[in-house]
Amino acid sequence: MRTPLKVVPRVMRVASVLLAYRLDELVDAAHLFRPLKLVRPFVAKPRVDVASLSRGARLRLALTDLGPIFVKAGQVLSTRRDLVPADIADELAQLQDQVPPFPGAEARAIVEQQLKAPIGTLYASFDETSLASASIAQVHAATLHDGSAVVVKVLRPGIEQRIARDIKLLHSLGELAQRWHPNADKIRPLDVVAEVEKMLENELDLQREGASASLLRRNFESGVDMYVPAVYWDHTAERVLTLERVYGVSCDDIAALDAAGVDRKALAVKGVRLFYEQVFRDNFFHADAHPGNIWVDTARPGEPRFIALDFGIMGSLPEQDQYWLAQNFIALFERDYERIAQLHVDAGWMPSTVRIDELTAAVRTVCEPYFTRPLSQISLAELVVKLFQTARRYELTLQPQLILLQKTLLNIEGVGRMLDPQIDIWAVAHPVLKRILRERYSPRRTLREVRKRLPEWFHAAPQFPELVRDALRQVAKGERQLSADPRELAQQRDEAQRSRRTLAFGLLGGSLLLSSAALWTQSAEHGVWPAAIAASLGLLVFAAGWPRRP
Repeated sequence: MRTPLKVVPRVMRVASVLLAYRLDELVDAAHLFRPLKLVRPFVAKPRVDVASLSRGARLRLALTDLGPIFVKAGQVLSTRRDLVPADIADELAQLQDQVPPFPGAEARAIVEQQLKAPIGTLYASFDETSLASASIAQVHAATLHDGSAVVVKVLRPGIEQRIARDIKLLHSLGELAQRWHPNADKIRPLDVVAEVEKMLENELDLQREGASASLLRRNFESGVDMYVPAVYWDHTAERVLTLERVYGVSCDDIAALDAAGVDRKALAVKGVRLFYEQVFRDNFFHADAHPGNIWVDTARPGEPRFIALDFGIMGSLPEQDQYWLAQNFIALFERDYERIAQLHVDAGWMPSTVRIDELTAAVRTVCEPYFTRPLSQISLAELVVKLFQTARRYELTLQPQLILLQKTLLNIEGVGRMLDPQIDIWAVAHPVLKRILRERYSPRRTLREVRKRLPEWFHAAPQFPELVRDALRQVAKGERQLSADPRELAQQRDEAQRSRRTLAFGLLGGSLLLSSAALWTQSAEHGVWPAAIAASLGLLVFAAGWPRRP
């Protein structure tokens, strides 16, 4: 590992701030860092007395002093509760990405350059005093010529170059931490840096953020439970985003909500329901749902709704992960610990060599203490975090999408309990998730999916016999060299048997599905039932032949 000479002065600056806040004590087990205590008296003293502060508070203040990019890194690290201690994660979650605004005249110039027109042509009015300012962008109030009130989000000038420079520095620091930190294998600093880099890349494209807002608005088009501001595409580009201006109260301002007469209990239930609908119905969820980005519309106190803001960080899951995760939640609601263990293996999140009975016992050890409490006092988010931490001992492969989901679950549950401390998350979430799964995997929806894929299947049908012939040839010859170990030989024989079984059922199921497709084209003459029956039989045959774990 070689640190570029250009970043050495900045690395020294970071080191001096970390020393000033006594953060060398966090890695005191690494003997290399002990001599740094001799340097501490010579570094600049922080603005507060750090002696009485917790380690998490010291780290939070140090990152704030180091600047916006380090604040972003801390925010990402706060979501990695599977990697960092809870006390540090709680402190880092309080980091605020707020910096002084840049001049409004510069914002005006960026808008004109990006939208290729004078500001007076674009907007009837444009307030050069910003409404809010963060490290990536700031927001200005404006009015369109038709009288619509809007907000204009503008990227900071030169932000791309500054972020590229700081990312190089973070990479250098990550490599140092990877080499010298005693818990580097658990914290995985280079992975954290990669997450920061990806998040910042997404936030630098405001057109992408506009597209995310547009999709979320379409998913909740009725606006009954959640309102998403409209995007004005004629006034949007890569560095400028124009959104409908909305008005509301931050969801953590309990006094203002009570003064407006908002039914907080109904709002808390709505928040939990919205989370499951975004994740499991739409597979597109707001992944930065802290109180600053979630407002409440106080104009309808009896039937309150949320207002979503800031769409720079959105999440989605691969379809398979979405299915396995939903089944895990259902098993957790029903306290089926063995099923949770089996689902983790079936999903491929853990190696097939894991003993199910041992994993079941570990899951039971985590869950049972929680179920001695009233359900209204059980934190589902906390339980999920502990399950992931336990599963890591069994070589859990945790995908970034699941980590983002874990963070969102923590945020949403926090908002729900803040609005209604007595909310029973389990009682709200369980029926909502079962309803969504019932609708998502219903026979009618399955038939719609079959019909949608018919052209693709017909296109691939002529190649099917050759693919079957090649697969049979591979099964007959064997792809791997047989081992002399009797147990491995038996395992390979079982795998070959399962492959032949799967292939046979696949051929029969595929034939039935192709027949259903042909019958569907004649549905006007014979009705839809013959096609539906053939499709159902095909799916049943596929399910019967689906490979099962031994």
